[in-house]
Parts: sequence; structure tokens; C-alpha cells
Amino acid sequence: MHSFQIPEKLKPFLKVEYVLLAILLLAIAIRFSCLDLKLFHHDEAIHAWYSYQLMTTGEYMYDPTYHGPFLYYITSAMFSLFGDSDLVGRILPYVFGCALIPLLYWIYRMRFLNGKVVCIASLFIAVSPMMVYFTRFLRNDIFIIFFSLLLIAAMLAWMTKKKWYWLVLAGIAAAFGVCSKENMPIIIVTFAVFFLYLLWSKKFTLPKNWGVHLLAAVVVFFAIVFTMYTSFWAHPEMALSAGPMALSHWAEAHAEQRLGGPAVYYFGLFILYEIPILLLAIWGIFRFFCPKKTAEERLKAAKEKAERKAQGSPFMQKLCGIFRRPAEAKPVNREEEFIFFAIFWLIISLITYAYLGEKVPWLSLHQLLPMIIVAAFGLTMVKKGLVQIIVAIAAIVCLCTVMGATVYNPDDICGPIVQVQNSEELRPLLSEIDKADKVAILYDGAAWPLLWYLRDVWSSKITNFGALVPRGTAESGKYDVLIAHDLESYDSLKGYDKRFQRLHYWFDAIGTGGSGIGAVWNWIRFYFTRDGAYGSLNIAVYTRSTG
Repeated sequence: MHSFQIPEKLKPFLKVEYVLLAILLLAIAIRFSCLDLKLFHHDEAIHAWYSYQLMTTGEYMYDPTYHGPFLYYITSAMFSLFGDSDLVGRILPYVFGCALIPLLYWIYRMRFLNGKVVCIASLFIAVSPMMVYFTRFLRNDIFIIFFSLLLIAAMLAWMTKKKWYWLVLAGIAAAFGVCSKENMPIIIVTFAVFFLYLLWSKKFTLPKNWGVHLLAAVVVFFAIVFTMYTSFWAHPEMALSAGPMALSHWAEAHAEQRLGGPAVYYFGLFILYEIPILLLAIWGIFRFFCPKKTAEERLKAAKEKAERKAQGSPFMQKLCGIFRRPAEAKPVNREEEFIFFAIFWLIISLITYAYLGEKVPWLSLHQLLPMIIVAAFGLTMVKKGLVQIIVAIAAIVCLCTVMGATVYNPDDICGPIVQVQNSEELRPLLSEIDKADKVAILYDGAAWPLLWYLRDVWSSKITNFGALVPRGTAESGKYDVLIAHDLESYDSLKGYDKRFQRLHYWFDAIGTGGSGIGAVWNWIRFYFTRDGAYGSLNIAVYTRSTG
């Protein structure tokens, strides 16, 4: 049986640069297409509102509940340049998400990834449902994974070229990551542990003037962090208090588990949305530690195993060998070492986020990025020829199918990826408010997302009572539209029609069915149909009667 061969005429077009350019254009098209199709997520509306406030008032002070200042400053800058809208608010997450591919290309150019792995990893980044979903999403996490990959690339450049400015770039990447979200220190520590392993194993040796390089990087790091967290020194007290505030807040969040879940929470998400990448990553880890061997290699390994067994416990010898420092530095296989790093990064990330009490879908990105690199390596370990191409096509089709059901669905989507999404049912209500002269809000929780969507008329048209008012006030005829909580509302108001609708919603469960076989069947049904149960916060809307 002949293996599949690429036609000679196509080979000139399959240079890594050409393939990556095509993938980058695909990623750009997927992410930018219908970028404002859906209303802002609950958190997106909060982030957009505070960015809008920064733009209009110039005021900002760090609050760990809403994460670091980087998002607010760059989003307010975008609003100043291009206007404040959902579309503009999502442009920079989309840009940073696409920029992961050029960063991978840089790593490839430094010979830490081969052409096949970098192309496959870039393709997975382009079409991964969770990658696409959260790179069209005004949250901090896409900035974090960009700065994480930039930190890696800059460190690799410094390690190979020994120039001070690459370590300074690494310091800049780490600083902006820390200014984005409070989990960046976890990522920095993870990378630092592996770097120390490289030093201990003599796979990397420090340049003679490494201390000067490090000092420059540290100075730049703290200059950026202090400047941003103090709101460009408008609040200098935050230079020393921001860190303890963040640690205290997130320690409480971990203990409280306000948005808790089981340790396997993220594995459930990967099974639902990223099953090809998850399976290929598992295969990649297996193949990395258990590579295929030729007959000669197997015979040699058997002899070595017999010799080690004669000398004592093979397990203890191997365990001690990991921590034993070699006498001399040995040549390093860059590609092999980088895949080992990606596996280490993936495993530490999986353990870290399984342990942390706060379980939210966007934190999956910090596990998904290294998983994609390992999965790409795993796919290259599949049998070469036609089988490998079939596996790649099957993975892409599966990913695109799930992505289409998640990203481009104009209706309310029921799935754990949405967390708390503002309902598309709000669009008619926003149109009614736009036509009204006076509107009363009788429920404090409705401020999100109405505060963002009604920002232009909030002070002139909206009266925010925050709770029910006496019936006489509501029936005075002063208000064209009144909004209350569905469970704390008037049975009726004279001269008004009443309706109920969603304000925002979340994935509540996979439906009924009890336990055992019924529950398993519902889980399987949801996997293929995405037909689950909603939980929602509903409002009662009163509009003037037309009759």
C-alpha cells in the first residue's frame, strides 16, 4: 500500500510561511466576522462601563474584583479613538488572539518548534471553539495568554542570543500580564521553575553579565506595574496596597467558592468543546515519554534496563537521575526540550486550576494554550500519510462544527461556556427605551448591562429607584417604561401592559433524568444537541398600553 504523497506542484506553496499566513488570515476572518453579533456578556458590560467611565471622567482606581488596569486603559483608549460600542470594545481581544500565531512563528524561527507542529498548533488556535469564543470577548484572559506566550518567546530569544534587550522584553511581557489579571504571578512562577530546571541540568548557562540584564528587566517590570496600578501615580498608595488587596480578595474567593465546581470542571469543558485537542494532547504526552523505537533501539534499551536492574532499583535510579546534576553541559535538542516544557506547563496548569476554588470557563484558556502545543506535537506522532491527514481533517471538522454552534448562533446559547450572558431578548427592550421619554428602573440588579447600553441617556432619561416604589408613583403616567424584578413586581399597573423576559441567563443543568443511565443519556444528548436547561434572572417590563 502506497502512502499519500503531496503533488510536486503543490510543494512550493506549502512553505511554513505561506501556510501560517493562510492560517492567520483564517483566524482573522473567523474572529472579526460578526464581532458584535451577540450582546455583551455580563462581565463584558462591566468592563466596558468602567472603561467608558475612565474615558469620560479620567478616573480609575484598582479593584481586585474587576482585575487589573491594563484592560481598562487600552479599552478606554480604543473608545476615545473609534467611539464606544460593543464592536470597538472587542477589537483588541480579537487582535491579541490573532497575534498568538505570529508569536508561535517567532518560536519556530528560533528552532524550538518544527514546521509541522507550528502549523498544526496555529490551525488549532485559529479554529478552537474556546479560543475563538474568548478572543471575541472583552475579558482579561486573552491578554494574559498573549503576554504568557510573549514572555516565553522573549526568554527563548534571550537564552539563545544572550542580548539584554530580550530579557527586558520578557520583563515588559510579565509586567503587562501582571497588570492584566491576578493569576499572572502563578504563570511566572511556573515558567521560573522550569527555567531553574534548565539551569540545574546545565541545558542553559547564564551569560557573564546576566546580573545587569536581570536588573534592567526588573526595573522595567516594576516601573510598569507601579505606574499602572497607581493609575499613573494618581493614587500612589496603591503601589504597596494593590498586592495585598489582590491576595486577600482571591484567597477569600477561593475559600468561598462563589463560582465553585469539581476538580474535573475544566476537563468537562474540554470534552464538550475541545475533544480533538484533548485527545491529541493525551496522545502527545504518551508519545513524548514512550516514543516508538526501532528494533536496534529496543534491543539497546533492553540491555540498558537489564544493566540498571542488576545495579539496583530502576525506579530509584531514574528518580535520582532527574535531580542529579550532570558534570558537564550537554547539547540540547531545542524542539524536544520545548515540547517537554509545554507538557510541564500543561500539567501544572491543569493541577493549579483544578485546585483553585473559583471555576469559570475563561480560565480554561490558560490550560488550553499549552494543550494545543502538545496536541499539535501529538498529531505529528500519528501514522504518517493518509491516516494523519484524515485525523487532521476530522479534528478540524469537529472543532468548526462546535465553534459554529457556539460563536455564530444569534440566539441565546445554552452551554457552560457562556457563564452569565446577557439575553438577546434585551434588544427589543433597548429599542423601546430608545423611543421612550422617561424610564423607571425598579430593580438594582438591572444596572448590568443597562448601565452600559443606556450610558448616553442614563442621566437624562433613566430614573433608577433600585426597588419597587409606591403603586401611585408607578401609575402616575410619568414613565413610558418601567422595569422590575419578575419576583418583586406589581401584579398589574393601570395603563400598562406587563411581560416577563430574561435579563441574563446561564447554563443550569443538562436537563432532568435523575441519576444512573438517565443522567448519562442526558449528558450524551447534550453533547450532540447542545439542548440543555437554562437558569436565568428575569425582569418584569411594563410598557404603556396601546389600546
